Amino acid sequence: MKKAAVGFRVHSGWCAAVTVFLDDAGPVVLGRQRVELVEEFTYRYRQPYHTAKNMALGSARDFIERARVTARDLAYRAICDERSQLEKRGYTLGTGTVLLAAGKPLPVLESILASHALIHTADGELFREALTRASVRCGLEVVSVKEKELVREVTQSLGIEEKALLKQVTELGRVLGPPWSQDEKYAALAAWLALNEQLSG
Repeated sequence: MKKAAVGFRVHSGWCAAVTVFLDDAGPVVLGRQRVELVEEFTYRYRQPYHTAKNMALGSARDFIERARVTARDLAYRAICDERSQLEKRGYTLGTGTVLLAAGKPLPVLESILASHALIHTADGELFREALTRASVRCGLEVVSVKEKELVREVTQSLGIEEKALLKQVTELGRVLGPPWSQDEKYAALAAWLALNEQLSG
């Protein structure tokens, strides 16, 4: 079985997921999807900490926990389905790469809900954590990369210049057609990095 990896770039309530395989000529995109991580794609669920800010603390805690469980379950289903479809095509999905924000630990819920900046951070972290947990549950090795360091890490891993790298990842999308925004490009780069590190390691 040929080894593949999937990269995730998270937004509020959803993520871009791109699955990549490496052949002798470079990366090949095997799959691309938008994975919704909420039960209803509305502000209430896409921004759980924003919603919880207007609740009593106990209700806020329960609401966020329900959002967390739902996100994990939806991510698990999407990842396992992608793995199953790839196996039928002769590929094994072994790695999930999650792009991180700053990566600083969050304080207790009361402190989060008292800070607008922390609320934004916590919303993103909830969905990143869901993808991480779901990937492990599906049997994938999880790699985490800080988004602001992604391009530098890939150029160093591949030994190519940034301009050439960005041109190559843009060309991947020309074959597929839209959407191929920064979401898909970064998700593809994350998966590519994981596979290259495995080959060189």
